[in-house]
Amino acid sequence: MSDGASSPGSLTDIPGVRVGHSTDADGRTGCTVVLFDAPGAVTSGLVLGSAPGSREFALLAPEKMMDRVDALLLAGGSAFGLDAATGVVRYLEERGSGFPTPFGVVPIVPAAVLFDLGVGDPRARPDAEAGYAAAIAAGGPNGRGPVTEGAVGVGTGATVGKFAGFERAQRSGTGSAVMRVRGALVGALAVSNAVGDLVDPATGELVAGCGVGTDPELVAELFTPAPGANTTLVAVVTDAPLGKAEAHALAVAAHVGIAQVTRPSHTAHDGDTAFVSSVGRGPTVPVAVLGVAVQAVVARALLRGARAARDGGDAAEATANV
Repeated sequence: MSDGASSPGSLTDIPGVRVGHSTDADGRTGCTVVLFDAPGAVTSGLVLGSAPGSREFALLAPEKMMDRVDALLLAGGSAFGLDAATGVVRYLEERGSGFPTPFGVVPIVPAAVLFDLGVGDPRARPDAEAGYAAAIAAGGPNGRGPVTEGAVGVGTGATVGKFAGFERAQRSGTGSAVMRVRGALVGALAVSNAVGDLVDPATGELVAGCGVGTDPELVAELFTPAPGANTTLVAVVTDAPLGKAEAHALAVAAHVGIAQVTRPSHTAHDGDTAFVSSVGRGPTVPVAVLGVAVQAVVARALLRGARAARDGGDAAEATANV
């Protein structure tokens, strides 16, 4: 079981979407899988930051041939954590899911990682078995249930407020949110591992961080983070039909959601990555309208993850979305 909280409204409220976690509580790392029912989801994305870690991201560009993906992987472990995608691919191949070729299916699993090596055991990284376990959790009976939030999955070792050094950082975590707009559902699963603090823009509350992120002069004076050790990862899904170009446009809105709650955001030391997917089963909604919802659910998911990690304590071992 996990100490994370179960959200009353989360990404799995969208039909055709399942989520599973694999958590290494001792090593303080983990991974999270978003599985899509066949035939997959139209997906694009956008990286804003100088230190991203990703796999299969180039094929998400609007001009590339591949228009659907079978799953998304978000993982800790920095570049080592990309190995977890191999386990997700194996899970999907065993079930016949993937891009059809004359020689068998090829599962398409874009992945992005965050740096958590300095939090727990730096030798503990999500591997192929962890990715496989998270995929099994997503495909199991709990995969369609509310997303477990807090220090679980990809958010197990996430921290924020590192611009003044790791010693002043505070825990963050995996969060999710969903809303309905003109009949369509828009949801997000997100985790902040940012240089900056997380601040609730509605109240000014410091949700997590060292507490001076809203003072740009003080941030500039204290700014001493480790390069490449900071990332915000976001997976947005809607049931409104989208093409890849529209999904790419909404990835910009996802980054706006990051900026709304992260102080400062998108620094030269962050590698922020946003995926946007459409399962295409809901009503058509103008992209401009969806963009407003995307900003909101991303911001809410990031704050929910940090609050759940703060209030739930250390992650217990968990390999399921429960």
